[in-house]
Amino acid sequence: QELEFRTWGGRRARAGRKHRSDETIPHLRRPALDPRHPVHVTMRLRRDVWQLRTRRCFRKIEAALIALRKREGIGVVHYSVLGNHVHLIVEAADRRSLACGLQALSIRIAKGLNQVMHRRGRVFHERYHEHVLKTPFEVHRAIGYVLCNYARHAAEWGRPVANVIDAYSSGAV
Repeated sequence: QELEFRTWGGRRARAGRKHRSDETIPHLRRPALDPRHPVHVTMRLRRDVWQLRTRRCFRKIEAALIALRKREGIGVVHYSVLGNHVHLIVEAADRRSLACGLQALSIRIAKGLNQVMHRRGRVFHERYHEHVLKTPFEVHRAIGYVLCNYARHAAEWGRPVANVIDAYSSGAV
């Protein structure tokens, strides 16, 4: 008779620490935030999430942005929803208000999109990317970038947009 030993441990599929891709944002401590400087935030979605530029998905994102208005210390000034990412111009009182507010926003968006898509799990690819806007010219350029981003992407795809005001941005409000 042969004895079989249990195989505990060892190499298994999908076991261990996940490998980092070159596209990930490092988990470093973010610098302090001055309330005078707005922040350009980009939130990318996972590849298995639907196209965001549909009415059903946009309603959930818009509801999450409206709910964020009630939070103290953070406000979304401008936004633009694209196919697989969202651009925001955010004003926050401090680093903690920004982090907590964006976490609340991402949770609300994830729950809403999961409900629409009849799915479970993560919606956002990774942490949000931020760029602190320190000069008035930088703020001006960032607002133009956020509000006209879809027209720029459409031109790259060979589908120029007739209407410059994007229906899925704060420019249409």
